[in-house]
Amino acid sequence: MSALKIKKGASSHSVYDLRDSHSQVESSHTLAVIVDNEAGALARVIGLFSGRGYNIDSLTVAEVDHKGHLSRITVVTRGTESVIDQIKAQLGRIVPVHEVKDLTVEGTPVERELALLKVAGTGDKRVEALRLADIFRANVVDSTLESFVFEITGPSAKIDAFADLMRPLGLMEVARTGVAALSRGV
Repeated sequence: MSALKIKKGASSHSVYDLRDSHSQVESSHTLAVIVDNEAGALARVIGLFSGRGYNIDSLTVAEVDHKGHLSRITVVTRGTESVIDQIKAQLGRIVPVHEVKDLTVEGTPVERELALLKVAGTGDKRVEALRLADIFRANVVDSTLESFVFEITGPSAKIDAFADLMRPLGLMEVARTGVAALSRGV
């Protein structure tokens, strides 16, 4: 084998930057999908994601129009622009789907999530957990001599940060609702 003859400083590119310079960057998108509120509608929408290998970062579903029997599915997913366009087109072809909106394309959407976090601790750790909860505007919704259950709402990043700070203080369990989102303005 012959040794590589590369002069030091011969290239401004790192050998570790092996990404294709023509590839698109993945980004997070929040999609709002209005569907008929009927059995199997959610399974068909989610089946599209699983069948094609798309990942779902967050999923929420609720009926939004009782008289019209419509539900709203909010999905947060990641992909390149072409993948997101493909997801939207395929969602639009599913029978119970009435509308697909990419809230991320319309501008930064208002996104909120609710989480419940159980933290066990005594003494100084208990006091520190309460102090941090106050800073994050988390509410104590259950308290025993050994633990707290905190309720916190806000953007996902806020909940992630709160959970990270609670880990060394005795975080035992987390339950999250997933992202609820609306576009800004009219």
